[in-house]
Amino acid sequence: MGSLTYAEVGATETGQLPPGYRHLRYRTAVGHDVFAAAAEAVLTWRMHRAARIRVDTAAPRAAAGVDVTMHIGPLPAPCRVVWVVDEPGRAGWGYGTLPGHPARGEEAFVVSQGADGTTWFEVTAFSVPAGRLMRAAGPVGPLFQRTYAAWCARALRRLVR
Repeated sequence: MGSLTYAEVGATETGQLPPGYRHLRYRTAVGHDVFAAAAEAVLTWRMHRAARIRVDTAAPRAAAGVDVTMHIGPLPAPCRVVWVVDEPGRAGWGYGTLPGHPARGEEAFVVSQGADGTTWFEVTAFSVPAGRLMRAAGPVGPLFQRTYAAWCARALRRLVR
């Protein structure tokens, strides 16, 4: 599929988002004592599919180096998983954009379990438009990205009920 379209690989894992990009930090509770189910849904693409996003990949689970194309409607978004975490109390992955993605940057989807048993879902991203379509979207682009995060959270809540 090509090389990643940005240099700051792994910044969503550290949380140190690079300057010069739009940043997104989204966090919401998805349930209580549902971490295992939420982690499995995030790591196996089930959350994205439940959000009606077509996921094209040969891999059954997120793993570093796996290429995946997310389709939001007719728009393909080719990506590569650049990091994965799968440990007690924290699970998720981050992908970087590949040529053909409407943006350049990285986005991560992580669930974690708080001390009180609450499972939290977080989306962290940094991006800039990669082509005319996203540049033409102007301020709608960041609004769409936040809406996409909330859409994934709603799908995850349904899955873990």
